[in-house]
Amino acid sequence: MKIPFLLILFLTVFKAFPQNSLTGKITDQTTKQSIIGATVYLPDLRQGASTNAEGIFELKNLPKGKFLAQIRYVGYNSLTQFLEINGPTTLNFELTPSVTELGAVVITGVSASTQRHQNPVPTTVVNQEELQQRTATNVIDAIAKTPGISQISTGAAISKPVIRGLSGNRVVTLNNGMRQEGQQWGEEHGVEIDEFSVDRAEIVKGPGSIMYGSDAMAGVINFLSPDPVENGRIIGSYSGNFQTNNNLIGNSIFNAGNLNGLNWQARASHKIAGNYQNRYDGKVYNSGFEEKSASGYVGLNKSWGFSHLNFSTFNQKVGLIEGERDSLGNFLKLVEIDHHPEEVPVTDEDLKGYQINEPYQTINHLRFSSQNNVILGRSRATVNVDWQRNLRQEFGHAHAEEDHDHDHGDEPAEDASLIFDLQTWSFGSKYFLPEFSGWNATFGVSGMHQTNQNKGEEFLIPEYRLTDLGVFGFITNNHPTLHLSSGLRFDQRKLTSDKLLLTEAHTPTTNPEEAVETKFTGFSRSFSNISASAGATYDLSKKLTAKLNVARGFRAPNIAELASNGSHEGTLRYEIGNPDLKPETSLQFDAGLILETEHVNFEFTGFSNHIQQYIFPEKLRSVFSGDSISNPENPTATYKFTQGNAHLYGGEIMIDLHPHPLDWLHFENTFSFVRGKQLNQPDSTTNLPFIPAPRLQSEVRVNFSPKSALVKNWFARLEVERYFAQNHFYAANHTETATPGYTLFNLGAGVDVPNGKNATLFSLYVTANNLFDVAYQNHLSRLKYAAINEATGRTGVFNMGRNVSFKVIVPLSFK
Repeated sequence: MKIPFLLILFLTVFKAFPQNSLTGKITDQTTKQSIIGATVYLPDLRQGASTNAEGIFELKNLPKGKFLAQIRYVGYNSLTQFLEINGPTTLNFELTPSVTELGAVVITGVSASTQRHQNPVPTTVVNQEELQQRTATNVIDAIAKTPGISQISTGAAISKPVIRGLSGNRVVTLNNGMRQEGQQWGEEHGVEIDEFSVDRAEIVKGPGSIMYGSDAMAGVINFLSPDPVENGRIIGSYSGNFQTNNNLIGNSIFNAGNLNGLNWQARASHKIAGNYQNRYDGKVYNSGFEEKSASGYVGLNKSWGFSHLNFSTFNQKVGLIEGERDSLGNFLKLVEIDHHPEEVPVTDEDLKGYQINEPYQTINHLRFSSQNNVILGRSRATVNVDWQRNLRQEFGHAHAEEDHDHDHGDEPAEDASLIFDLQTWSFGSKYFLPEFSGWNATFGVSGMHQTNQNKGEEFLIPEYRLTDLGVFGFITNNHPTLHLSSGLRFDQRKLTSDKLLLTEAHTPTTNPEEAVETKFTGFSRSFSNISASAGATYDLSKKLTAKLNVARGFRAPNIAELASNGSHEGTLRYEIGNPDLKPETSLQFDAGLILETEHVNFEFTGFSNHIQQYIFPEKLRSVFSGDSISNPENPTATYKFTQGNAHLYGGEIMIDLHPHPLDWLHFENTFSFVRGKQLNQPDSTTNLPFIPAPRLQSEVRVNFSPKSALVKNWFARLEVERYFAQNHFYAANHTETATPGYTLFNLGAGVDVPNGKNATLFSLYVTANNLFDVAYQNHLSRLKYAAINEATGRTGVFNMGRNVSFKVIVPLSFK
């Protein structure tokens, strides 16, 4: 009888003990009226709530402590504020009509959620509203207009991010805070994330992020899915997109819910596109693609923290554009004639529809991960574990027509030319110490084990095993006017490459007597070094803030840079690795100013980045350095990785004019500039390759939120993009060529239609990119170096022409 009595006593005392909660009211600062549907979200706890008809919100079952909260509503500026939760807590908030989003919450690259305004590391947030109002063909394309961000593209489906002139695995891509590993070394390998699944993107520029490994020398891009919904709600949505240039059709359905802390999200998407077109090339043969993806999580959010189990699968089939044409300018395709592959002109039927022909590649990316956050009194700890498999297959032979449409799924195909089977285990753990006299400290450890197997008929990189281990610490202090942060990280990497011998039939063998070629020489190398950053943000006044940050980065050479030996359809080049490459180290300085006034918002960030032993591919005259420009057996340009000391410098400027009381009117201008130079080199090699051209973007935008039963919110914008000529290029051996400047005009408009109950029935967005159908080649387009069109004398394939997009989003509420 004692046990039930003690249990009753415990429950009585527990119930009587004050529970931690947060309640309050959100109103319009000007009118003092309640705002219905505004959200309060605590990022570090992944908990939020929205206001009811009286503007009241309530968050229950919270842990005790100090957390950053974000208060948001469409048409208003987001408000960020640190809150002290201790028992029942009541706080009211007032929001002002929207001008900019400079105060948006930042999670990437810092110890805990912090305000972008206070973070000395240059950071940009691309929010949901921006993503919805613009047109893109893939997830990197969706953020590529952000100042300081560019993309290396191979057609409409394949894009790799570039941050201030640096790309490849110098940019660490995260999916909900965890590293995305899918052959990061390849410029022709896109990022395996569903565009529909991204709610916002947080971008750290430079090596100031030390939380995610040594590779983040250029910075970090974190793609985040929607926040968990508030307790007691079940919601959903449908998103659809149609684009006229390549007849892209995209559809996505979403469901999420939260019942007493048991919460979930689920999404399924499909996207298919035909051949894109432009004024000079007409329809570009074999530029279509198809994507099938699903993602979601299930988890618990309680007062002790949260635990989420995540799942995603991304499956893509994408045509590889070769650009070969006959004397009349018609694209050529490979077909089998009498069991021999021959090139013949494509027909009009080949250019129609959604058929994807050889060469093409398939990508299957499967991922499971567990994210856990546990509150330990005034401190907390996170533990993340992740497994992912990236199966990338390339088909480059001419097969019978009936073989073109087979789907190999997530298992290797027998007839694939190249097969990379990459499997990655990774983990990360952080411990957040209790705040002490305004100081917040975080310590952590992260690691990764990676194996890659070759299962195709050809070989570009060797099979390898990679093991990473890193430890780090990060500390911040938030004074009312001075915000300090610094961090230190130590990384160690071991990379072991397997030897590969080939017979006369080009098949692998372990018998040296049968071998006629050593495709790869085995080796084992270890790399270790430190990364560090220190910075300060100082509020010169309530309207003017100055920032300064210095960071040291470190990056070990990747497997392709060390050991590649071969070509494949997507690269348009033959690559040779250099096993003697040394690690890169960098020292970057960032300085910035932010001015926020009633009529003008101004932001400037400048940087200077010195990189020792910078690694890049240099074009050779032949695989033997002879007189010809390619290997006769493989007629593609040959590149070998080399390195030298480099200096990159530049910056971004943003000016947003919003004259009060015309707060609905915005005239926003941004300018991005980066210059990359190799030190102590002759003129032909003084410029680094693949440096984006200077870019000026100007936009006039109007936003209205009328009190109408027919329209809830609407906007319209006119954008002008000016890409200046890029005459600073790596000219040695025609590695690169100059790119002329060009100007693009874009239009956009959108409307939210209410359902009569203060909720949105649907949202409709219409955009027109490249309104005047300008024929252009971006300096970072891989297709710029495709074969010459003998009929016109123009080299390469041009970028997409005019493209009109229709997008609809239908929110659903089940509870």
